[in-house]
Amino acid sequence: MCYNTGVMQPILRILQRFDWLLIVSAFVLFVFGLAAIYSVELSRGDDFGLLQKQVIAVVLGLTIAAFIARTNYQIFRSYGRALYILGLLSLVAVFFFGAEFNGARGWFVLGGFAFQPIEFMKLGLIAELARYFGEHAQRRFGWSDFLRSGAMTLVPIALAMVQPDLGGAILLGGIWLVTVFFAGANWRHFGALLLVAVVAFLLGWFVVFHDYQRERIITFVNPASDPLDGGYNVIQATIAIGAGGVLGTGLGAGSQSQLRFLPEAQADFVFAVIAEELGFIGVVVLLLFFALLLVRLVTIARTSRDTFAAFLVLGVFAAYGVQAVVHIGANLAVLPATGVALPFVSYGGTSLLLSCVLLGVAQSVAVTLSARDISAI
Repeated sequence: MCYNTGVMQPILRILQRFDWLLIVSAFVLFVFGLAAIYSVELSRGDDFGLLQKQVIAVVLGLTIAAFIARTNYQIFRSYGRALYILGLLSLVAVFFFGAEFNGARGWFVLGGFAFQPIEFMKLGLIAELARYFGEHAQRRFGWSDFLRSGAMTLVPIALAMVQPDLGGAILLGGIWLVTVFFAGANWRHFGALLLVAVVAFLLGWFVVFHDYQRERIITFVNPASDPLDGGYNVIQATIAIGAGGVLGTGLGAGSQSQLRFLPEAQADFVFAVIAEELGFIGVVVLLLFFALLLVRLVTIARTSRDTFAAFLVLGVFAAYGVQAVVHIGANLAVLPATGVALPFVSYGGTSLLLSCVLLGVAQSVAVTLSARDISAI
């Protein structure tokens, strides 16, 4: 009996240090995802294989997250550069050994398991940016920090664009933008970046872009200009969202998802499924738990006395936040539809695994800092 008590006490101490609001918010988002995937599979009449794979992925992801949470976050300071380099190598390797899906060569396939290296790259970039700004936190943010951190982000963005994976490139860029904002970048830095982006776009429009690329941009601005092809997905998503009303049509009763008008409903347009079947109330609850998730991350970062830990958690905040904004924006037709998943909600083993891993990283900081506070009493 004493032996069991001795074994359980360290585990209970770790569990007490967890940020449980962070865990609960992630769990609720996952339940929303399961409900949406269940609904989509009802329309297919299959054996709920997607649902089973999603559960397996979350079990594996939470196992990895629990291991990371028990590990001191300083390991990411020591191996951040290695993670970043491995991420770059995986993006290069996918050109030679990767499989092509939907016109993009961005997957490794081993047996029945498919993995996107861009997800691993997100973790590597977060760790490397945290290491860089953690080391240079004592000095005032300047142009050298803006350019050097931008350069280390531009390399994986360029590799992602060659696949091509616009969604992955946008997410990497978003992680960098949020990080440099908290690091101290001012309006001059962002103004110069905006100017470069405008010049690059104009150069691309008149010199580089092909006719079909210009047509895609026009279709994004006005989906109704090509309702049966380029604008079809977005139009169907907005119809689904509008059909939900206040209370929704009911789980498994959405016309757009059940009649399969909505493509990739379980992944790229899962927000539209939730909006149609659970309505405005369901969307509000979903967004509230996303807000809780992000607020807890900011709280952990703000209370950290270690600059590296703060930037590490802010990187997790950026990954979740930017990904959610891009996914929801695409479903609402205010951002390009680039195949970005909704964290913890969309179907997809690789995306869900990374979401769980990042949750473990944030918990590692929370647990370690809590242990320090207890030892200081």
